[in-house]
Amino acid sequence: MTVEDLAGSFTIIGSNQDEEGARYKGTLYLTLDENNRIQADWLINESQNQTGTGFFKDNILVINFNYQGEENKIYKGVVVYKCITKDILDGFWSEKHGNPLYLGEERCFRIGTQKEVVN
Repeated sequence: MTVEDLAGSFTIIGSNQDEEGARYKGTLYLTLDENNRIQADWLINESQNQTGTGFFKDNILVINFNYQGEENKIYKGVVVYKCITKDILDGFWSEKHGNPLYLGEERCFRIGTQKEVVN
């Protein structure tokens, strides 16, 4: 698998980095910049935009992300995806100010494939 194989749109399902593990849904858009680095844009629960940049090696995708939260505070974190196939990403994430006892989780399914899951 190459970094070029990952460009596209994905449906995501995930859980937050807290004791409750609150579930969320959204969309992840992956593109490449002029240096073949990943550019990521998430839309979580149709209301929260997040952006990030990352790199890919040995079927592992790492993205540093950030978003603007309440009171215009900027939140930062990192997500690590194991690329099961070019259509399925299985990841975990952590935010700098998140609960250090927990990790968030996220699964991504390429939009338009038979493996896409609506759950």
